[in-house]
Amino acid sequence: MKLSVVIPVYNEMATLEKILQQVLAVDTGLETEIVLVDDCSRDGSRELLEKLSKQHPDWKVVLHAYNRGKGAALRSGFAAATGDVILIQDADLEYDPNEYPRLLAPILDGHADVVYGSRFLGGGAHRVVFFWHYIGNRFLTLMSNMMTDLNLTDMEVCYKLFRREVLDSITLCEDRFGFEVEVTAKISRGKRWRIYEVPIAYYGRSYSEGKKITWKDGVRALWCIFKYRFAAVKHRA
Repeated sequence: MKLSVVIPVYNEMATLEKILQQVLAVDTGLETEIVLVDDCSRDGSRELLEKLSKQHPDWKVVLHAYNRGKGAALRSGFAAATGDVILIQDADLEYDPNEYPRLLAPILDGHADVVYGSRFLGGGAHRVVFFWHYIGNRFLTLMSNMMTDLNLTDMEVCYKLFRREVLDSITLCEDRFGFEVEVTAKISRGKRWRIYEVPIAYYGRSYSEGKKITWKDGVRALWCIFKYRFAAVKHRA
């Protein structure tokens, strides 16, 4: 079995090299493919990726000609990935790649088709940061659950793993952070995919440290929750 780690990158020069070192250091017992998508960074991340890709010719590096958003970067990464299991890894240091074995276990044990990490199940270190972000995340997860009939605790989490067949069965459209809502809605209405959650640690960062998501993304996510509840979902054969 092969694991593809898809990493969207936008202005992450300060953390990019370190997160890649952490990803490389993890022993999952699987063949691992690294797929990096630069979403037109302007802080030197793009140039660093081009340099690193020469040192690691096995990495796949996709360069967007203009900034399109996280959802668009993930679509590009999914299209380039060739693994049997695809994992999303942010390029900052908020999520720890040492969690990979825990996230993979339900799939490798044959229990799950999709695995979400959860920052709210307990079991790992959590940096104390933004109260209203916490409330917003819980509210959006609640609203999403009401529309999907799932009982997730952390719909907005970065760490999501999919068996290849799951992503191949749906068409994704959201360009920005609406991706989290869209993919959750579409897999919930899919082919009875088995969805699991596992607890993870979370090392949140402040806006001065580079955090990008804002209240506007929360409003868009809320709109997407209703949009994808009532929109027709076409599944690929």
